[in-house]
Amino acid sequence: MKTKSLLSVIIIMLFIGSLNVCAQSSTNQKKALIVYYSLRNGNTRIVAEHIQKSVGGDIFRIETVNDYPSVYNEVTAQAKRELESGYRPPLKNKVKDFSQYDVIYIGSPNWWNTIAPAVMTFLESYNFEGKTIVPFITHEGSRLGASVTDIKKMAPKATVLKGLPVRGGSVNEAMPDVQRWLKDLGLIK
Repeated sequence: MKTKSLLSVIIIMLFIGSLNVCAQSSTNQKKALIVYYSLRNGNTRIVAEHIQKSVGGDIFRIETVNDYPSVYNEVTAQAKRELESGYRPPLKNKVKDFSQYDVIYIGSPNWWNTIAPAVMTFLESYNFEGKTIVPFITHEGSRLGASVTDIKKMAPKATVLKGLPVRGGSVNEAMPDVQRWLKDLGLIK
């Protein structure tokens, strides 16, 4: 009788252990998509590439139908008008089978204390319910601004993790900061 009881306990423990391994394995196999909007100088693109090198996953560049001006002051003036009016620029491209992704890294320059209008269009174009959003923002002194708060408002059914601000002038040297941030969030070891 004792042997049967002991055997039953061992079988139950093995079963519970296998469930735990399956749960860990499915957590580690979440599919990642790195989405970014970047101007020609590519600061946000560079950070997106650092993230992809660290976590793997697919990468997707948000592109607007009409390009922004090539002069930075004209870009910021246009962005200000768009933000004030609530304009959402149409996008050239779409993510194929967005539903396959679990973790979405979203990158944007900080324009007027928030994300670029093109990123707003992107956020309004997909269903983020049950997804995890990991924001990263390039800036020239304003850090995250209201970007993370605005992302949470636009994707209320997503889990939005702590964002990473990266100064535009230091994106090329940002890999250690990116990896530290990803480790702190538990997204890499």
